[in-house]
Amino acid sequence: MNELLEARVLVAYGSHGVVQVGDGEPQPCLFRRKVGRPCCGDRVLIRRADEQSYVVEEIIARRNQFMRADQRGRPQVIAANLDRVLVVMASEPLPSRDLLDRYLVAVHSLELEPVIVWNKAELPVACGEPGAQSLARLEEYAELGYAVARTSCKEAPGADALWPLVEGHTSVLVGQSGVGKSSLIRALLPDLDIQTGALSRVTGKGTHTTTTTMLYQLPGGGRLMDSPGVWEYGLWKLDDEALVGGFPEFGTFAGQCRFHNCRHLSEPGCAIKAAVQSGEIKAWRYQSYQRLMAQNDS
Repeated sequence: MNELLEARVLVAYGSHGVVQVGDGEPQPCLFRRKVGRPCCGDRVLIRRADEQSYVVEEIIARRNQFMRADQRGRPQVIAANLDRVLVVMASEPLPSRDLLDRYLVAVHSLELEPVIVWNKAELPVACGEPGAQSLARLEEYAELGYAVARTSCKEAPGADALWPLVEGHTSVLVGQSGVGKSSLIRALLPDLDIQTGALSRVTGKGTHTTTTTMLYQLPGGGRLMDSPGVWEYGLWKLDDEALVGGFPEFGTFAGQCRFHNCRHLSEPGCAIKAAVQSGEIKAWRYQSYQRLMAQNDS
């Protein structure tokens, strides 16, 4: 009987990909255009297409999704059904000035939980560079309530700080090319070669790759996705409320403005600007908000 089975997408390549039913072996699968294009982490209903492969009959409604803007500024889904987004930063390469805050705004707007990871923590930070400010302010991000982890894949502290943040959860690693996401994957997955070997037997695409988002099983429970690196993370067009929501510390004050549609820029009676002047909101965070609003309006 050609019954429907529930599976999870491990990797998607356009019109085809690899799925897993329960804890079974990865299986090749075709994606029908009329059904839609699943992405990594999607739960799907599949049916036998032939003796060698399956076909997706339905994409089960996503619990959530993580996106980034494509070259035209349109939102592009790269992972689905997540608990946490691990934003990986490093001193080499240094991030651009507002890269971290763009990631955090995106994660908040998608109602996901962000984690900030400073990888290559053994390396010195180039003081004076705009991107270095994000790393210098990690303690201040922690004071704002963000989970912050320092890691190194060459020496102490290793990747141990990530275990309590990823074990038992479904997480995705995002960040610039070269920050060491793949090295963190290898540190967290002692059986990575076995898992990628199983995938390569299905896809024929070799071992671990960073060209598309891939899902792996964590020892002890949980799943971890590795996403392709980017040079600059782009936000899609957001409404004002979503952008304000990307700065959680603004929430206490946002409803106290004189005007209900206050954009917290040049309007009189703005409670957020007053909180900045009184020191209740950090000035550098408000300046980042102003820059992101200007980019969003352009």
